[in-house]
Amino acid sequence: MSQAHEETERAPASERERIVPAAHHPEHCHVQGEGPPLIYIPGLDGTGLLFYRQARLLAHRFRVITFRLRDDALSMDSLVAEVARHLDDAVPDSAPAIVVGESFGGALAMSFALAYPQRIRALVILNSFSRITPKIKLYAAITAASLVPWGTMRIVRRLTASRLHSSHTHRDEIKRFLLLTRATTRRGYINRLRILTQYDLRDQLNGIRVPTLFLAADEDHLIPSVEQATYMSARVPNADMRVLHGHGHGCFLAPDLNLDAMLKEWGNR
Repeated sequence: MSQAHEETERAPASERERIVPAAHHPEHCHVQGEGPPLIYIPGLDGTGLLFYRQARLLAHRFRVITFRLRDDALSMDSLVAEVARHLDDAVPDSAPAIVVGESFGGALAMSFALAYPQRIRALVILNSFSRITPKIKLYAAITAASLVPWGTMRIVRRLTASRLHSSHTHRDEIKRFLLLTRATTRRGYINRLRILTQYDLRDQLNGIRVPTLFLAADEDHLIPSVEQATYMSARVPNADMRVLHGHGHGCFLAPDLNLDAMLKEWGNR
């Protein structure tokens, strides 16, 4: 049994997952724990399911909120509004939340911070970017995702798993990753890639005024995370940066990465 499965079995009833109906959309928020709110914004997979290991570690002191990104969203602004509505559903007292964004979700989280700074207690950005260059890579990915049979993506993820994850991530976690990412749809994946073709936050980074922690894996083979985090943390006024040594792009599944512990070290949040 994997460590994530063991943590699930050990979690007390108060930390077990509950579902909050989202009246504005048929999808739901999933909430664990009863403390201050912490919302996770997923990457291109859009499922919100890949935070399971960190959610179990955080739920003893946070109200951890995960959700599925809308597949029909065509702009970053529409996704920003969706994050706000999910917070309205899950946090009726409007308490400011810690917002955690991974990869594409980091781009969305920073866009949300610019639009709704009053809703944020702190911002955590993992392996993300202020823009994607060259854009030809995005257009090539859109073309490939449009033409290739969607079932082929499962094979691609399986073949590239060793480059996507931290080298010491347990094979059980990678198997679960492959299972959970089956929920990613072609429509949602392509629409999120298209959103990135219009995304460039470089000139707005100094407008992010909330406390921000940039986390960057030094073995990220997907994007230059350390370079991007260095650039962004130098321009966000109240930012700190931490390099995650020996980790790859999808490092929230690694056995030695504990976001709860990092938040405690970072200003005792």
